Amino acid sequence: METTATSGIKFKDKLGYALGDMGGTLTFGLVGSFLQMFYSDVLQIPLGQIAVLMVVARIWDAVNDPIWGSIVDRRKIGRNGKFRPYILWLSVPVAASALLMFLKIPGLTQSQYLLYIYITYIAYGMLYTGYNIPYGSMASVITDDPNERSDLSVFRSVGAGVGGLPAQIVLPLFVFTQTAAGVKYLDGNKLFAAVAVMMAVSVLVCVISFKMTRERVASPPLAKNDSVLQTIRVLLKNRPFIVLCLTAMLLIASQLYTQTTFNYLFKDYFQRPELYSLVTIVTYAPMAALLPVLGKLVRRFGKKNICAAGALLSFGANLLLWLIRTQNPYVFMAFCFFSGLGLTFFTMEVWAMATDVIDYQELLSGKRAEGTSYAFFNFARKLGHTAAGSAGALMLGVIGYDVKNTLTAQPQRVINGMYTVATLVPAVAYLLMFLLLGLLYPLGKEKVEETQRQLAEQRAQRKSREENAYES
Repeated sequence: METTATSGIKFKDKLGYALGDMGGTLTFGLVGSFLQMFYSDVLQIPLGQIAVLMVVARIWDAVNDPIWGSIVDRRKIGRNGKFRPYILWLSVPVAASALLMFLKIPGLTQSQYLLYIYITYIAYGMLYTGYNIPYGSMASVITDDPNERSDLSVFRSVGAGVGGLPAQIVLPLFVFTQTAAGVKYLDGNKLFAAVAVMMAVSVLVCVISFKMTRERVASPPLAKNDSVLQTIRVLLKNRPFIVLCLTAMLLIASQLYTQTTFNYLFKDYFQRPELYSLVTIVTYAPMAALLPVLGKLVRRFGKKNICAAGALLSFGANLLLWLIRTQNPYVFMAFCFFSGLGLTFFTMEVWAMATDVIDYQELLSGKRAEGTSYAFFNFARKLGHTAAGSAGALMLGVIGYDVKNTLTAQPQRVINGMYTVATLVPAVAYLLMFLLLGLLYPLGKEKVEETQRQLAEQRAQRKSREENAYES
């Protein structure tokens, strides 16, 4: 594989990389938007047991993710690169496992359904990790130019946004059925059919992504004596990495939490589940508006500053929503627009920031371990996913949501509580994100530039030592 040109990517590379996350998010978006409701309303699994499932799965991920990271780091560069082949190999298994999660097998007891969701949910998590770790690591070998990496981060975010649209916009229009009494409920058969179509599209998109991308930067495999534990020990000393992990965990937790709770909110509080599609549109609309100017903003203010300011804006929008307690879904969506505007900065730059902290990790250790570093970062995001699932189930349990009462209206106290937990909890998360980025994240614009200079010198010295050792 030719790796002489380490930058100079084209639109084809950016689009191909975006399609990789689009393919993955077609499955991941389903999990965030509909899996908990499928478990609670279709399979009628108690909310407490759903929360336990999420925790158990993350305990297993603490073992599974570093293993995947080590496998990826130790793989030699092949004809198709080091990371790209995983996109092709795992596209079908990930899609198949996602489809099985939304299958209701008739005649099972509740205990048998519980066993089934443990098996399918954990299997999906393992396979998705095997796909996502090399995909995320691939950005650092497509180019080593910081501005081009920022472009890849933006395109990845756009790909993820597009991949999440079917679950958030299209499915709510088709997967609910109305009873004779006028109550709308999630129809498991309609949902499964929709998921089957989406999974076929997911595989096709992943194959196209594989064909359109190219690895330019050589990433030699780690030596056998370089253990995962050694890498993790250095990661734990990497302050920017830890802060970014915490902030990214809060980001995905808040995003998935709102997807889940808003689904219930529009079904029960506003009694307009079809309008949930519009929430997604107004939340992601700022992403399209900012695309032409985001690069200029990053170059002028730095990723850290614009992301912190955006988190503060999202906090304010959600706090005001909680205070005004509107009963008008369109007023609610107007505030969602400003919340989405604030989150857009961090959503679109988080992957570029991840490459920044992995570069900083290489500066600290003298070794580049994209797989293990990204596995740790991915595990933090999974903790956010678990926090969203557990918090969503816990908050619904606290307000008294009855999973066996889905064909009739919930009590008014439950509906009122639903509004509170859907707005106040995200507001707190966005405030924490602002504090972490603004006060504790040290990689501002100047520090990133300094890191790149020091890293270039370190790599040149390392290459010189290797050449001298070879000649002697």
